[in-house]
Amino acid sequence: MEQERKPRILIGKPGLDGHDRGAKVIARALRDAGMEVIYTGLRQTPDMIVEAALQEDVDAIGLSILSGAHMPLMERIMTLMAEHELTDIPVFLGGIIPTDDMSRLQELGVKGVFGPGASIEEISSFIWQAIRNPEAAL
Repeated sequence: MEQERKPRILIGKPGLDGHDRGAKVIARALRDAGMEVIYTGLRQTPDMIVEAALQEDVDAIGLSILSGAHMPLMERIMTLMAEHELTDIPVFLGGIIPTDDMSRLQELGVKGVFGPGASIEEISSFIWQAIRNPEAAL
């Protein structure tokens, strides 16, 4: 019987935000949940994140943005993903994201947004579902 391949999840910190504790906690939790995690580290440009997604052949991308620059960063990342034909890879976002921005993020193609207090189980479950059903949305 063939064993299911571990999903490869890229966790990134785009922009100049230097707070990565949450991203590291999520990366470790996803690894513990049976996923292979690639953590890009701090201060990544949108180009660096999309290039890493291409090189690592990831199944999903999780980004942590606490700086308030989520809209311009996500616009650029989603544009680059479309240019590289990566729109089938679910993207999820964590951080301080105003409710008013949710519909615009969904229009851009972001599949999930997790704010403070989101549980590891909720995020892990979302990722498994998004990988199995890429048409699911926010």
